[in-house]
Amino acid sequence: MTTTAHTADIDAAVRALREPSSLEIRPRYEGSNICTWIGFKHVNYLVEEAVLNHLRQAGVAPGEIYEVYGLCTDIVDIDTRILHAFHIDDVAVAEVGPHRRAEDDELLFAVTLRVRRDTLLKAVTSTVRVQLRFDPRGGGEQQLPAALAPFAVDRLAATPGWTPEPVEADLTADDVVKELTAGRNAYAWKFRIPYWYCHFTERQQMSGYLRLMEEAKDRLVADRGVSIKTLLDEQNWIPVVPHSRITVLDEARMEEDMYVVLTVESVFKGVTYDSRMDTYVVRDGKLVQTATGRITHGYAVIENRRDWSLVAFDDRMNAALEGRTA
Repeated sequence: MTTTAHTADIDAAVRALREPSSLEIRPRYEGSNICTWIGFKHVNYLVEEAVLNHLRQAGVAPGEIYEVYGLCTDIVDIDTRILHAFHIDDVAVAEVGPHRRAEDDELLFAVTLRVRRDTLLKAVTSTVRVQLRFDPRGGGEQQLPAALAPFAVDRLAATPGWTPEPVEADLTADDVVKELTAGRNAYAWKFRIPYWYCHFTERQQMSGYLRLMEEAKDRLVADRGVSIKTLLDEQNWIPVVPHSRITVLDEARMEEDMYVVLTVESVFKGVTYDSRMDTYVVRDGKLVQTATGRITHGYAVIENRRDWSLVAFDDRMNAALEGRTA
């Protein structure tokens, strides 16, 4: 195929991104952790797959534009609301199209997932922002087509839905984790970014942040005496997530040490609570924030192998969320 013909194909593909796409897809078996319900992380994976399918159907396949033009397809913001739970054997009917707020120079998509019950129910709505990050590694790429140029960036960064709170920490202190949580209703830890949290050779991808958000909840409640298994064994309670959002603010690189901070921000009517996740790396002697996110949790009691219902927090849970002893 000549360069001119390929460029014409890309022009048509970018125009095709404005048309809606659809996909039928099942949740991955890995996401069925308690009974047959699918956790929020794997619901977001369905959203991600729907967006990737939308790009492929239009003709902007992530593999091809990387191999030809050195453009890495990255989700830099994902804001998802879960209205109905998915079960392991469900089929998600996904619809993707440009978001109503999308400008001509951005890849901002609206995603809807429906699930078949007695009728086709709207189960998930999500807003997803994609950036095409240029990777100079390898070289030899063809000249970037003008149609793709508006979406190409040299560094990943998105604007969050809130202003991240500045944090001060003495990076020479013996325990930086304590520095990051001092005076906050928060839990934090440090870990080394592994290669399996990354893609396109070196950068942590959105799924890595989703994994960290799930782990942060698990660590916080375990630290405060109300671990997932404790509440399962003693009260038949499970956590449920109606809303989550993660925004990439800067790039995080493979094998960097990352600090993850989960802060409990508010409790709503004793039935849900909001937490904020912030991630940092130390680079050139400074603390650099790479992402911020928020997640809403509630608790449900397992009624049988298929059904659950929301419950109000008891004294023990309220105390844990406030960081005190019941």
